[in-house]
Amino acid sequence: MTVKALQQISTGRNGVGAFILQCKKMDIHYCDWAGSSRGMNGFIKSILPQFAAAHPQIEFTVSPRPSKHPIIVGHYINGREKAICVRNMEPLQILKKAELLRDASGEKLKRVTKPVQSINDSVRGVWSPYHGNGMQV
Repeated sequence: MTVKALQQISTGRNGVGAFILQCKKMDIHYCDWAGSSRGMNGFIKSILPQFAAAHPQIEFTVSPRPSKHPIIVGHYINGREKAICVRNMEPLQILKKAELLRDASGEKLKRVTKPVQSINDSVRGVWSPYHGNGMQV
């Protein structure tokens, strides 16, 4: 008996088998002098070490940006980047924004026209009132 190879190549889907985090790098920019960076400085000193240790697959860079508002920039594996300004925010609010960038896919936001989208065809097929035997009323 001979062994036959599969005719079809499986398509990779994120979350099936292994999950790959879409965010690959986060740049954190702050100012030492400005008052709008007070929350960012507290975030860098207290929360960022635990957040970075919990996510070793993301590269974190912290750099000063004098006389500018603090921002967090997320770089994604699809080549896009998203920036969020975190001026005058508390450290826990900045953590929420960092988690938002971590969980984002990097894709542009688009309007959802149908509530359900699937790449698999329906098992039952598309319903139409013209299929099957008509009902007598």
